[in-house]
Amino acid sequence: MEGLKKIINKNEAKVFCIGFNKTGTTSLEAVLKGFGYNIGDQTIGETLIKSWYHRDFKDIIKLSKTATAFQDVPYSLPYTYLFLDRYFKNAKFILTERDSAEQWYKSIVKYHSKLWSNGVKAPTTEQLKNGNYRYKGFAYDYMRFVYGEIVETNPYHKETLIEAYTNHNQSVKAYFESRPEKLLTINISNASDYGKLCAFLNKPQSREDFPWENKTTIL
Repeated sequence: MEGLKKIINKNEAKVFCIGFNKTGTTSLEAVLKGFGYNIGDQTIGETLIKSWYHRDFKDIIKLSKTATAFQDVPYSLPYTYLFLDRYFKNAKFILTERDSAEQWYKSIVKYHSKLWSNGVKAPTTEQLKNGNYRYKGFAYDYMRFVYGEIVETNPYHKETLIEAYTNHNQSVKAYFESRPEKLLTINISNASDYGKLCAFLNKPQSREDFPWENKTTIL
């Protein structure tokens, strides 16, 4: 893994944002930067999607030593938080959610359509394979690794995607149930959750609400 130079102490407090993409993670990143956190390299993180798929977390742990806060792939994916919690004993975790699974589904479909199908409708399997993001086919790998073989026939099968989103959120909450001090669950559309975030991270509250970054209209 090239480009990883700064190594931060293993025991230094870290924040991992583990909500699925399109749950306000970009807005949360902006808040964490404002708090003074050093944000991990998202480009490198996303290229570790294959390592995540094979449950090989060595390079993910290595990347996690280079900053104090991380978000999006692979941190937003199932299982990653399990390994991070075992390795980084002082870490805190933030689970971002939308108002409903339906709202999240509409948001991710609309966002992906803007990226890979001209914003008209959900991308096809071929469009995902030909899409150039981190590398050609990254979008296809992401959908196949996270949501399964349904990507070959109906990559945005509503029930499959919603089930994955719901299962991830439920699994995270169940895992941290006995250690509530380790996990904060927030919805950035709720103004009051900004104060909860400040309290969770022991930061002064300098505003009333979250900044709204990278908004995807879902209507």
